[in-house]
Amino acid sequence: MLVIGLVVFVSIFYLMITEKVPAAWATMVGGLIMSLIGIINEKDALAAVADRLEILFLLIGMMMIVHLISETGVFQWFAIKVAQLVRGEPFRLVVLLAIVTAVCSAFLDNVTTILLMAPVSILLAKQLKLDPFPFVITEVMSANIGGLATLIGDPTQLIIGAEGGLGFNDFLLNTAPMAIISMVILIVNVYLIYGRHMIVSNELKARIMELDSSRSLKDLKLLKEAAVIFVLVLAGFILNNFIDKGLSIISLSGAIFLVIIAKRKPKEILENVEWETLFFFIGLFMMIRGIENLHVIKIIGDKLMDITTGKFDMAVLGVTWMSALFTSIIGNVANAATMSKIVAVMVPAFKEQIADPTRINAFWWALSIGSCLGGNITILSSATNVVAVGAAAKAGCKIDFLKFLKFGGLIALETLVVGSIYLFLRYM
Repeated sequence: MLVIGLVVFVSIFYLMITEKVPAAWATMVGGLIMSLIGIINEKDALAAVADRLEILFLLIGMMMIVHLISETGVFQWFAIKVAQLVRGEPFRLVVLLAIVTAVCSAFLDNVTTILLMAPVSILLAKQLKLDPFPFVITEVMSANIGGLATLIGDPTQLIIGAEGGLGFNDFLLNTAPMAIISMVILIVNVYLIYGRHMIVSNELKARIMELDSSRSLKDLKLLKEAAVIFVLVLAGFILNNFIDKGLSIISLSGAIFLVIIAKRKPKEILENVEWETLFFFIGLFMMIRGIENLHVIKIIGDKLMDITTGKFDMAVLGVTWMSALFTSIIGNVANAATMSKIVAVMVPAFKEQIADPTRINAFWWALSIGSCLGGNITILSSATNVVAVGAAAKAGCKIDFLKFLKFGGLIALETLVVGSIYLFLRYM
């Protein structure tokens, strides 16, 4: 059964990496095959999903809110305003767009953020007659880095938060500082590699200044309503440790209230929920339960402890770099779902050695840093990367695997090295 289970697991990820089968169908097939051959039973499969319903409900709520916000055109309006704020200076424009993308990704779905920001950035680059690649790749890196800052910034964070019992504020205090440092590293690299060569004429800068941002705003009433609800939802996330209502309840409450206020029909809203993403997670959770039943998680956890000879600092750094490596191959969501189980095995083993819960949680922050920053290595490392490359191709900017790897791998390597130093200095 162990061999069959591993063959199923590896085969499913091969199908996803080669894009022979859509990711949602691939994981569902994998989970169902494990059920049919007896690695998991129906009770296991349902329990695997039920244990993580908070993640699914939180995602559904945020997808509904973000969809309604996107209808207002505020993202496009903001991008044009940013371009005009820097008076069409290309490097400053790249920096500000990157910061906007990172901030939005920290509090919104980063896939949605990149879908909205990438086309606008390509439009602005073409207006300035510049290669759109530096604009797009910087935003992709920013989205993955921004996702590191909060619990809701990236699906990987939701998985880690659920497995580690960590709250919204825990991520703000522990991973947000590393996200800020990583953004500085990214911007310095962009300047050294691309920024110094971005020279445009005053005539082209003038074209940017002539763009009418007000034409992007489509529904001011909805924008005001969505802004109020969104601020209340974020406040609920931050105060959840005190009000104890649960992130999924807060997210869904905000979404339903906004839908009712905006007078939208259920069909209209539910059609725009990313069901493909949700089914991907459902299948993935079933597959991970199968791997657990085969004791693969425990075997890898024990092996990692053997390699690090039970040393806390080596084990934390091992989780960071192993997460980044796995992420580059199978993607950050699958890595977080798998590695979180390994970390859950390792944490109790070190509790006698490290009694301080603040320090023992370094394992979870290592997993977070490895998954999010490792998401910049290859196109396959993150759903954000795949979406951005697709959006860029539609706009006439082709980004191949090696071109992405050359820049993304450099950024990932530098930020992971600094991330390791950050973990060492702060927790070890």
